[in-house]
Amino acid sequence: MEYTALYRRFRPMTFEEIVGQDHITTTLRNQVIADRVGHAYLFTGCRGCGKTSSAKVLARAINCLNPKNGEPCNECEICKSALDGSLTDIVEMDAASNNSVDDIRNIRDEVNFLPTVAKYRVYIIDEVHMLSTGAFNALLKTLEEPPKHVKFILATTEPQKLPATILSRCQRFDFKKIPKIEIAKNLEKICKECSIEYTQSAINLIAELSEGAMRDALSILERCAQDGENKIDEDKIKELVGIPKIEYISSIVEKIINCDENQALAETKKVIDDGKDINNILWEMIKYVRDILIYLSTKESSNIYSEQDLQKIEELSKKVNNERLLKIIYGLSELENDIKWSSQKNIVFQVGILKLCSKETMPLEERIEKLEQAVKNGVVRTASSSQGQTGARVSTTSKQSVNKPTQNFGAGTAKTVAKSGADFWQNVIETLKEERMPMLYSNLVNSKGVMLDDMTVGIEFPNGLNSFGRGVIEKPENMAEIKRLVSIECKKDMRIKLIDKKSQETNTESNANELNLGIDVNMIDE
Repeated sequence: MEYTALYRRFRPMTFEEIVGQDHITTTLRNQVIADRVGHAYLFTGCRGCGKTSSAKVLARAINCLNPKNGEPCNECEICKSALDGSLTDIVEMDAASNNSVDDIRNIRDEVNFLPTVAKYRVYIIDEVHMLSTGAFNALLKTLEEPPKHVKFILATTEPQKLPATILSRCQRFDFKKIPKIEIAKNLEKICKECSIEYTQSAINLIAELSEGAMRDALSILERCAQDGENKIDEDKIKELVGIPKIEYISSIVEKIINCDENQALAETKKVIDDGKDINNILWEMIKYVRDILIYLSTKESSNIYSEQDLQKIEELSKKVNNERLLKIIYGLSELENDIKWSSQKNIVFQVGILKLCSKETMPLEERIEKLEQAVKNGVVRTASSSQGQTGARVSTTSKQSVNKPTQNFGAGTAKTVAKSGADFWQNVIETLKEERMPMLYSNLVNSKGVMLDDMTVGIEFPNGLNSFGRGVIEKPENMAEIKRLVSIECKKDMRIKLIDKKSQETNTESNANELNLGIDVNMIDE
């Protein structure tokens, strides 16, 4: 007996068997019962969601000799002929390969003839968006006013490509992605019928991978069950589809959250050496980070994870906030896009992961929290000033000081921060030097940091600030970097103000000279 693929073998035979599209099948069944079937239908939706199957069921239902509650009986002569493909009154046409004007003209000529056996001549045109402009124009008049014995059913995955003139002539039905729980139930039913041993986690994984398409789910199931054992589990599916194990994905994501660049690089190398597809890795990582985000927000999780996996997700959710998770998702999505256009996919992938590990992607609040935690754990040590010593520097194992600058406010004037806090500005300057920002560093090296108020830090330039230096410092990216470093030192979000001391002194002298001109000014009231 000739082998038949699972998705063809288990194609729905009635409206009731169509999974996840009750909002459509109920309407179609009622139209058949009431004998109020339209002359033209448009079925749209993603691949594998039941468009063509619904069209075939509808074509049989309106021609069936013994319809039952709007369903085809699949036992009468008409139904059997339609099922074995011998009924010439039901015409299935693939517009991808028959998209010329001549193909449509043939249909236009045929519709004038009465059906040979059935009540209606039905044309099912699949992938109708592939028709040429000329073909659409040739179809218009026939589609609008076909003979009473003719019905058209158009199916497409891209309705936006159809002319408005075609859309306005059809009853449109939008098929939705099939819910994962419905796909899982149908897969269990098919596995039992085919005597395929399965685990629940394997069924859930196939439902997740299918992305709402039943045909894709059956194709994955068939591929995994054809190894002679007739048994599927989660590991087998991941091995055949090329998905890395959840332990690998969890480990890489954990290293990104912890900003552990070396370990993240080692984990990515391990996955690549294992021969896993990079696109699959990124897809799994994005999905995993999304699941952490959902768990952090709602405490809900996908049913594809084991108890141990859920414990790991809960553990990771305690180390990170929503903002950081969103940045990681956006970063992985950008990396996925960059890889598409690169010939060195492995290198771009590893560099992208290292970039995500950078502390620059960590929100300010989280970085301050980690620094405070490091101080508590003794990782960061502060050197206390000896009695009689002046200008003692803060010694740390990190690049930035964790001392909060002492705020010292005068009456109406800005005073430079005290000795223990004065180091905060020096730390900013040193960090700019280490970050290799020479232009910004050279223009700030002789400046001083002052506290104007509890939310504003002034940058004083004792020798004045020329237009070139001001232009360099006031660049948006440079001001953002200064603000970031100052905020880290002050442990709160701060504003920045530039103060040109030389210009202020010049203005003061000018005002004084104007007041001592020795000219009497008489105010005359008119």
